[in-house]
Amino acid sequence: MADPKYPVRTVGRTFEILEIIQELDGAGVSEIAARVDIGKSAVHNHLTTLENYEYVDKDGDEYHIGLSFLGLGAYARNRTPIYDTAQSQVDELADETGELVNLLVEKNGKGIYLYQSKGENAVELDTHEGKRVRLHCTGLGKAILAFRSDETVDEIIADQGLPELTPQTITDRDTFDAELEEIRDQRYAVDREERLNGLRCIAAPITDDSDRSIAAISVACPVHRVGDDRFYEDLPEAVLGAANVIELEYNYS
Repeated sequence: MADPKYPVRTVGRTFEILEIIQELDGAGVSEIAARVDIGKSAVHNHLTTLENYEYVDKDGDEYHIGLSFLGLGAYARNRTPIYDTAQSQVDELADETGELVNLLVEKNGKGIYLYQSKGENAVELDTHEGKRVRLHCTGLGKAILAFRSDETVDEIIADQGLPELTPQTITDRDTFDAELEEIRDQRYAVDREERLNGLRCIAAPITDDSDRSIAAISVACPVHRVGDDRFYEDLPEAVLGAANVIELEYNYS
């Protein structure tokens, strides 16, 4: 992410406050002031302004993200070409597998969930459209990184690191590089409970006509319900098939 030459501190504080409200799923003035380097009166001024423009709603003493952001988010997503191309395939894969299917893109070294579709047996997770996640600990993120240049991977890891989220997270660079090489060979990635205990995923990259990843698609399922035979034999074929259709439509339609 580029650093602005002349940052506007007030704007930065406003977005910091909004991110705190989202992270805490609602927060009061005192709670926010304890997390930012400004006083309660300044926090209140930010919140009052945001409330006047309907970007936050007040419920008692707590503030929540307002619906005005919904229009901005939908507009931003609809401007992303891969969303329009991939949406129907994400839905079809969810119907076919009965599981949770995700579409992820990379922005500034992190993954952003662009779209999700739930099959009849889909697991409920902490993810949602618009949520940002680290790339190294998800099948989606690893699928994207495997089809980026070595320089790009180096830059992202230098900036984001390889922090441990579960005991299964890959935190060693040599091991991670070997994982990316395996993903390049088989064209799909496996998340073996690397971000959340009890959850694993099969993900495939969606690449442009130069074989550079522009997104990734995955099927996520709980370990206790989906056995190894289905997970390692059936799901990769289904995910690769969906990714291939999306690529063809994106690159040649």
